[in-house]
Amino acid sequence: MLGPDDGKLSVRTKRTGAAAKAGHNLLLRVTSWEARLALGAGAADTSLELDVDGSSLRVLEGTGGMQALGDDDKANIEQTIDEEVLKRDAITFRSTEVQPTHDGNVLSVRGDLTLLGRSHPLAFDVVVAEGGTLFAAAVVKQSDWGMKPYSALFGALRVVDEVEVEVEAHLPAPQSL
Repeated sequence: MLGPDDGKLSVRTKRTGAAAKAGHNLLLRVTSWEARLALGAGAADTSLELDVDGSSLRVLEGTGGMQALGDDDKANIEQTIDEEVLKRDAITFRSTEVQPTHDGNVLSVRGDLTLLGRSHPLAFDVVVAEGGTLFAAAVVKQSDWGMKPYSALFGALRVVDEVEVEVEAHLPAPQSL
């Protein structure tokens, strides 16, 4: 089992629109999540599951914009994400297929991501580096899950529909008996 003590789960958003200079590209950190990677003898015995507390996203940084983000700005962004975007809803991913690629250190993962009660397929690769570090990245198009990307200033400032989700974690050392 993996979680915040083992690594980081991050979300990156970008801004667009006529007033994009007023907004910020955000780096958000998920502070409450749990992943389970079961590596079996074959593909049928291998699975990946992820559970995320949708109210646990915290603003780490905002780049661009007319001025730097202060603590109040970050708190307002977090509140908007909680109340209007993710609605404090749980986010889950369940693999339906995990296959090693020709490179033995890469797993091709397919499964279902559930956001706001809607499930849709999502595919991504998991790289397992020497030393047990995992890295995975996926692009989530909000509108595919019925989400309307956040906008302000009468739509002149908008969050780009595609957000980037990244996981970097360290597998625990194997336990000996």
